[in-house]
Amino acid sequence: MKLVTERLMLREFRKDDWPAVLAYQSDPRYLRYYDWSGRTPEQVQAFVQVLLDQRRAEPRVKFQLAVTLKKTDRLIGNCGIRRAEPEASQAELGYELAPRHWGRGYASEATQAMLGFAFHELGLHRVWGECIAENAASRRVLENLGMSLEGRLRENRWMKGRWWDTLIYGILAQEWLAQEGGP
Repeated sequence: MKLVTERLMLREFRKDDWPAVLAYQSDPRYLRYYDWSGRTPEQVQAFVQVLLDQRRAEPRVKFQLAVTLKKTDRLIGNCGIRRAEPEASQAELGYELAPRHWGRGYASEATQAMLGFAFHELGLHRVWGECIAENAASRRVLENLGMSLEGRLRENRWMKGRWWDTLIYGILAQEWLAQEGGP
């Protein structure tokens, strides 16, 4: 599977992608909003293997793709849609980007492509995303997609020695199609 945007290519992960993933998942800026405090090569290799295994599932319910720069194929993150089961009419949107590529619109570009896939190819009714409430950049990505804030889960995530609030955003197929100018 491959999705192409103006500046990006979202492609299936390859086994040899793990060093690029390790590079960004080890960055302290990236780690700020994740459970772990560091990453090892073995942990990241196992992470990439999970993504490789997901694409072999029949039927496939998780589509987590490598986000690469179209001109160079340099891996700068990942983005995906994850259904709980094959019949599910809704799915979770997830994404992460190497900190050195933040602030350039890549996360919005990748997630827009993934939402297009979710609604046009998978025929989903609703897509939702969750972020740490303090992560203003991630909130902006979800809001720029036209997603609505559906709720705040107060102190529902324990990590780094404290409780964090998370925000839930969602968008319905008809809302996505309306902002695309579709039927």
